Amino acid sequence: MIRQIIKIDEELCNGCGLCAEACHEGAITMIDGKAKLIRDDYCDGLGNCLPVCPTGAISFEEREAAAFDEAAVNAKMEAEKQKVEDLPCGCPGSQSRSFSNKVASSQERAVEHTVQESQLRQWPVQIKLVPVNAPYFDNANLLIAADCTAYAYGNFHNEFMKNKVTIIGCPKLDAGDYSEKLTAILSENNIKSVTVVRMEVPCCGGIEHAVKQALMNCGKMIPWQVVTISADGNILD
Repeated sequence: MIRQIIKIDEELCNGCGLCAEACHEGAITMIDGKAKLIRDDYCDGLGNCLPVCPTGAISFEEREAAAFDEAAVNAKMEAEKQKVEDLPCGCPGSQSRSFSNKVASSQERAVEHTVQESQLRQWPVQIKLVPVNAPYFDNANLLIAADCTAYAYGNFHNEFMKNKVTIIGCPKLDAGDYSEKLTAILSENNIKSVTVVRMEVPCCGGIEHAVKQALMNCGKMIPWQVVTISADGNILD
């Protein structure tokens, strides 16, 4: 049947995940850092996702699509009721969890009480605030990190920040897309390498996508890598 349904422009999508949260029917999910309409029959065509999209990536279109299956949606929502209770706002990244840290030995406690020096080499660090051109970018190894990573991973300063210029951001909470700013930084400076450190949650895919886009746009061959941190502080890849 021909009916009104949402359309997602992947070029404009910044991977924030807000549309997936707003879609109570579960028609939208995050795949590889992008919002995808995965079930036509789960989309009611009312567009609750439209107003939350910060980049205007979502619009309406009329096309051949399966009819909205309210019964299937209700059954799905009932089956996931227990999960939803543990997921504020329906967002996987907001799931409440508790972690049990190991009991440190006396030797480990002595090491913990040793003051560790900060490895931060410049200020500011927020992507929105850093200048495009700065002396510290010259010949720099650049760390682009989701801001939660430093709290989740205990040895973040020594393992990731050491000998790097660090800039941070949160694609879910910061307005707009980072790719334009990051493209300018990579294009106008001699960056030796790029390391992206992100959390495992879907909304963090936005920062990875922005870096990939910037690397493609800058026209340079810059070595880069992505490291994913779990919510309980482990390196996943």
